[in-house]
Amino acid sequence: MLHLCRVYGTSSLTKHPASSLPHCNTSCFSKGNPMNHTLDLTGFKPKAITPFSITRNDWGVAPDGTAVDFTNYYMTFDGKLFYGVCGEFHYSRMNPSRWDEQLAKMAAGGVNVIATYVFWNHHEEHENQWNFNGRRNIRRFIKLCAKHGLKVIVRLGPFDHGEVRNGGIPDWMYGKPYEVRSVDPGFLDKVRDLYAHVAAQLDGLYFKDGGPIVAAQLDNEYMHSSSPWEMTTGITNEWVPGGHDGFAYVHALRRIAEEEGISVPFYTNTGWGGSPVPDDVLPLWGGYAYRPWLFYAGPGEHPVTDEYVYRNFHSNDCPRGEEFAPTYEPETKPYACCEMGGGMFSSYNYRFVLPMKSVDAMSNIKMASGCNFLGYYMFQGGSNPIGDGIYLNESQLPKISYDFQAALGEFGQTRESYRRMKAVHYFALAFADRLCPLGVAAPEGQESIAPTDMESLRWCVRTDGERGFVFLNNFQDHASMPAKHGESVSVTLASGETVTFDGIGLASDENCILPFNMDLDGVTLTAATAQPVTVIAPAGADHRTFVFLKPDGMDDCWFRFVDGTVHHVPAEAKMETFPASDGRGHTVDIICVSRAKADSMTVVADGTALVFAGDAVSQDAAHPSITNNGAAVYELDGHIIVESTEATVPVTSYPAEFLVEQSVQYKPVSVSPSVQKLSDTRYVIDLPDDLLAADGVADMRLRVRYSGDIGWLWCGSTLVDDNFCNGDVWEIGLKEYVQLLEDHRGQLVLTITPIKEGANVNVESAMAARMENVDGQQAGLESVELQPVYQTVLQAA
Repeated sequence: MLHLCRVYGTSSLTKHPASSLPHCNTSCFSKGNPMNHTLDLTGFKPKAITPFSITRNDWGVAPDGTAVDFTNYYMTFDGKLFYGVCGEFHYSRMNPSRWDEQLAKMAAGGVNVIATYVFWNHHEEHENQWNFNGRRNIRRFIKLCAKHGLKVIVRLGPFDHGEVRNGGIPDWMYGKPYEVRSVDPGFLDKVRDLYAHVAAQLDGLYFKDGGPIVAAQLDNEYMHSSSPWEMTTGITNEWVPGGHDGFAYVHALRRIAEEEGISVPFYTNTGWGGSPVPDDVLPLWGGYAYRPWLFYAGPGEHPVTDEYVYRNFHSNDCPRGEEFAPTYEPETKPYACCEMGGGMFSSYNYRFVLPMKSVDAMSNIKMASGCNFLGYYMFQGGSNPIGDGIYLNESQLPKISYDFQAALGEFGQTRESYRRMKAVHYFALAFADRLCPLGVAAPEGQESIAPTDMESLRWCVRTDGERGFVFLNNFQDHASMPAKHGESVSVTLASGETVTFDGIGLASDENCILPFNMDLDGVTLTAATAQPVTVIAPAGADHRTFVFLKPDGMDDCWFRFVDGTVHHVPAEAKMETFPASDGRGHTVDIICVSRAKADSMTVVADGTALVFAGDAVSQDAAHPSITNNGAAVYELDGHIIVESTEATVPVTSYPAEFLVEQSVQYKPVSVSPSVQKLSDTRYVIDLPDDLLAADGVADMRLRVRYSGDIGWLWCGSTLVDDNFCNGDVWEIGLKEYVQLLEDHRGQLVLTITPIKEGANVNVESAMAARMENVDGQQAGLESVELQPVYQTVLQAA
């Protein structure tokens, strides 16, 4: 996890006095007045690409000859430009029965790299007693990653943080005659033992063996961050040492890892907070707009952050700040991320419902700001395993739940953020060869916009001087930006020609990417107020189909081609298909879909078809929730699976003949729990028999609404899940507990810790924190329901 505050940046373009600005019309930042915004690329030079040699030649080549390599700006495989989309998934925090389908969902969502922590105390809770079974079976997990074509970064520790007990350091290390996270020989001997056991599990799974493991991270946030020694919490409140040995420690960890057989092409380290990053290690960055660590000492009000302001992170002129203070010249190494906020946990003193649009808005910001490797923490939520007589959480968090409000929830839920991110991920993967080399051109004034400025149009460009993409963002954390209307953007190219985008509008909280001079297989798209998403090659077709989305709030959605042809997309159109030709034999098809339609879309069958399933819109308008009901589509074992909490799911495809069905219909299952109230703080919940017996039901989720401080769900003596109340629905998947429930006759006990008199709880809305003072005790169960999760196989023609 990342503990950050602020960052500022400046453009790599030449600065001019306001009276002579060639880059952006000085009126661009007059507040509240829609107008023309200009960027002058005259004299702009394409990005200088140079080698960045961090891969080991002997370990960076697969058996088929494919080599992994880097330039100073991006990653390559076999010389082909690679845009990394990395999602964090902690194998030991999920029942292994869910691994396969959740990895399939990540692949379907455009993720191509998995990052995972090795939590030392999950594997060696008692000294010299190792456990790599069940949910701790990292070898099986990584093999499943390979099955889904996902590359892997193993975050080795010894310290991880990740909001686990002691940051992953076993309790018994507290009593050793040396300091942890140091170069003391005693500690390094224990690290060697850890790495040796992990290496035995990873043997044969490295890139050089034809496996998916391409990198390993050494420690985490060294010399920057730490976590509580939990055995002292509430008494002396001691913390695991943050470290002070600098490069010597990192070099020692790498030497031990390689000697024990961890044979990765390259190593990574977190770059923020002054962590030491040797020249032969890839620094990784991140960004969090929702920061529970600000409130570890007590509740408060969260400030707005500057995470949603564009800047050029790959410029040597980028000013250093608390979040971004590289010890190297930024233009010499790629700007890559590992901890962009893919969600955020609710801590005891900071509880909020994550605005789901915050996630893809940050993707837009990072991509525009020179990032060619997106990395989310977390992408997949989870549940902490239970230790031997102890819980393995960090004390500020629930003992079991680590849902993180992530794109994919603790029990496999697919959320709005997951559906929205697909568009930007598909774009990065489909057009990596075009996007990766493009430099950053930040219009004058953009990098100094105050986060409190709700009126100025936020925009940035990636370009080579003649072609590229305009990025726009209308999201700001802890605030509400008004919709934009009547805006226009003009970009004067290096050649002197000007491309103008008229009719720009953007709904509140939205973001988008607009192309200019984009080559569509020989057909030049001069500009469009639609976002490119992907390109597919339908079976049997003699040309490809380019897919775009119409951003929500766009005043006029149009496509303008080099021959002067303009195609306008009707405002009410959910999906429009039309051909485009250069008049010389080059023809392509173009699909433009609405934002909601794009959210329901999945690329399938090796990029030859699209499947649209469900409406991807929350069914519960009365309760804004992180648990939307849109369907999920993913491929597993050669089948196309649709998963939904609705009994009827509209399903279409492109080409239309790809699927046999036009909808999926399950026999609705209606089951209800029996609830007995023992007191305001204690309830017995009896579940019906054979929860998963109905045809098509793959899981059953218990949905609980309650008031109080903390919710605890028990089955017998086992704590199944817990929750810090934030006003949202609490969901618990039951399929992994079927046997436990049978053993206890389907009975659960819900206990609620009340909010006590004089206490206050920060239950932040999406906009700003609020304090709630409580008179007397407050606790009560509002509702309990069972929600079936249906799965079926779609039949391709």
